[in-house]
Amino acid sequence: MEQTQSSVMRTPLNIVQRRSKSKSYRQSYRSCLGATSRLGFTPGLTARRLNASRRAPKSHSIPKADPEQLALLLKTEWHLSYVTPLYLFRHTQLKSYSRQLAAFMAAEKQQGLAMEVEGAQGSFRASFSTVQGMTDSSDDAETIFIQIHSKPLFARQDETQKPTWSGWLTCINGSSDYILSLPQDFVCLPLFCSSGPEWLTSTVKSWFQQSFDCCFGPLEINSTSLQWLAALWTNCHPESSIQQLKMMWTLRAAPPLHITFTVHPQDAWALWRSVGKEETEEERGDNPEEESRIDFEEVARFMQGLKSHFYRHFRLDLSAASLNQVSTALGSAKHSGRIKISHSRYMIATLTLLTECALLKMPL
Repeated sequence: MEQTQSSVMRTPLNIVQRRSKSKSYRQSYRSCLGATSRLGFTPGLTARRLNASRRAPKSHSIPKADPEQLALLLKTEWHLSYVTPLYLFRHTQLKSYSRQLAAFMAAEKQQGLAMEVEGAQGSFRASFSTVQGMTDSSDDAETIFIQIHSKPLFARQDETQKPTWSGWLTCINGSSDYILSLPQDFVCLPLFCSSGPEWLTSTVKSWFQQSFDCCFGPLEINSTSLQWLAALWTNCHPESSIQQLKMMWTLRAAPPLHITFTVHPQDAWALWRSVGKEETEEERGDNPEEESRIDFEEVARFMQGLKSHFYRHFRLDLSAASLNQVSTALGSAKHSGRIKISHSRYMIATLTLLTECALLKMPL
């Protein structure tokens, strides 16, 4: 679907107005070749681990988002990467970026680079747009959505181009300390999601690296993050049924033993309620409408309860296994770095966790 959204969108004012007094820059590696970056010394993140407490997800719409744009992000399995801050990227230049990326792909094709024989394509067209409303704090930059359209090399002349590849860059509730520490010419969109042929993903990444002096890296979803997602999605059950909680574990054996554990939604919800802590009046504060929070201690007790239940029935201890996949009706996530979001009302909570993972993974 072609995006006709205006390219006049915001880059956060604090990024434009912020002044950096430091002129001392460190070298970071843009790729395994060791190209230097313009990103200088920054304080970085205060802790190199996931937050131990986070807001409980609540069902809410994204009022400013275009429903058609939002639908493009849902029910597609995205491959995750992290990307370092973009140098001199401007949300007001999206139309120009569309032309530049298309020209870059045409040049790559002419040189015979990154083009596969299978599904040979003719001309390419790129489109950049913003997904308005996909932010949750004033420091977050607007989400950028990219589509590449093409048609087969020997297609009829009247045949229209169709979407071949999609991707987006986002930052939801990114670390304010880190974002504000960046020099003024950098925009932080650390989470990169892609869907389509791998050679097109590589081409898009190459263009970003050359244009904005950034680097990409694979973003796996580790066991702790998968446990968080299982708990966060289960917490949503009373408002939107998760239908079932499905987990896949792997026991290190020869050969490896793969275990699928499916839990009835009411059983998962009952267990989650039993391990949740009761907040005191002092913890709730004076504002009764203050958002409730989930601590990792609750997540750990929830997972231990699931493991104990499995052991009672099958006499197999999952404590020695690694969690590789979690899925519910709200979404699915895999250790390999693949995510599918099936419900827009809980996107913010999911993307907040993934943004945090991306920021922690990137080199500082």
